[in-house]
Amino acid sequence: MVVKLQRPILVGGLGLSFSLWILQSWHHSIVQLSEFGLLSALAVGGGLWLFQQNRPKGSLEQLDGIVADRITVENAIAKAEAVINQLTQEAENHPALEPLREKVAQLILELDRQEIKVAVTGGKSVGKSTLIQLLSGGWQERQQKVSFYKTAPLFREAGDKSHVAAFAELNQADFILFLTNGDLTDSEFQTLQQLKAANQPTILVFNKQDQYLADERASVLLSLKQRMQNNVVATAASPVPIKVRKHEVDGSVQEWTEQPAPDIQQLAQQLNEVLAQQAQQLVWTTALRKARLLKAEAKNWLNEIRCDRATPVIEQYQWIAAAAAFANPVPALDIVATAAINAQMVMDLGNIYQQKFSLEQAQTVAGTMGSLMLKLGLVELSTQAVSTVLKSNAVTFVAGGVVQGVSAAYLTRVAGLSLVEYFEQQEIAIDSGNALNLDKLRQTLQKVFQQNQQMAFLQGFVKQGVKRLLPEAQAVG
Repeated sequence: MVVKLQRPILVGGLGLSFSLWILQSWHHSIVQLSEFGLLSALAVGGGLWLFQQNRPKGSLEQLDGIVADRITVENAIAKAEAVINQLTQEAENHPALEPLREKVAQLILELDRQEIKVAVTGGKSVGKSTLIQLLSGGWQERQQKVSFYKTAPLFREAGDKSHVAAFAELNQADFILFLTNGDLTDSEFQTLQQLKAANQPTILVFNKQDQYLADERASVLLSLKQRMQNNVVATAASPVPIKVRKHEVDGSVQEWTEQPAPDIQQLAQQLNEVLAQQAQQLVWTTALRKARLLKAEAKNWLNEIRCDRATPVIEQYQWIAAAAAFANPVPALDIVATAAINAQMVMDLGNIYQQKFSLEQAQTVAGTMGSLMLKLGLVELSTQAVSTVLKSNAVTFVAGGVVQGVSAAYLTRVAGLSLVEYFEQQEIAIDSGNALNLDKLRQTLQKVFQQNQQMAFLQGFVKQGVKRLLPEAQAVG
């Protein structure tokens, strides 16, 4: 019976102790390695052993974000088509419709694609071209169709657009080989996290490992595996030539350089396993990613159309609120009664964004928006900001109700824009006023309020408000 040890820390300690015993036994016969270097190598080796014991078995069979079935992709394509169809209903002659429909047709064909696309990416001079040459030669004799291509270098100087171009190329890949020449920089780590978030299966390749001493190489590899958890492979696509010295019997010495063979066997083996076992799933994963990007593109066009329709509606109601507050000035804290968007505006904006409200539901939404504004302190802040701008003009400032009127208009605008941004994020129609996500709505309100707090905007807005409320003051001012 085979006994499986369940305590890797204990076993790791025994393994390291055994290594130290070996070190003592060999101490007098090993003279070419420093004591520190060998101890470091043994310690790192023990760490690697521990890592391997804790590493999930079959990690290459559990790639992050990989799609296991075709139905998931077909559903994503259907959702993208639904948004495109909605865009067709609301803007039947929109110039983006034809390109969007073509992309849908391509996606459907993509589901049965046989060729696997492998992108090789990384910073400048990490060995992308050399690795592609070696890998391509190994796949030419195989039945499975695999194409390798390199992206534009990442992490160039500020202002360089190669990073954006590289990500566009990576979106087309079924699998990614991300090359690094050492431990990860912050930029490399962030990029790998972005790839993971985008559901792009990736192997991190520690290339040019031959340029490190043995203990340094093991330390870098351990660090990479700890940060990335899985799928890290060390290679030497183009090893540095080594100097060979031969001592002859007559005492002469001959020297020459030899070119070591490339070391990519482990990478080729792992890549072969992935492509042999999960080729179809990789294709589906790429199709799913493209379907989601297509849906987002169509949604952006749809939101742009709707925003163009919503803007004049918000402007109409903000000046209605201004006139009402100016005609009937109320205490500052009660201004929320006129500043919060009214129920009819909620309904009008809801109709534009296919978020249907009854009158009762719209009133609930309006009241909720007003309460949030009051709790967040937006009413007081807006009144103070408007008062500050108005103080620069004594004629308009002393006029009764101007502060309340302009503040009401300003808050109505903020509330309207907040609802627009909130609606743009919705997937389905809201069935009732209680379906509002108050946390998200609160965050949206704060964000929109801050965006509209710039002094230049406030000055222009107040000027517009005064012009509407006190047209005769313009001539005096």
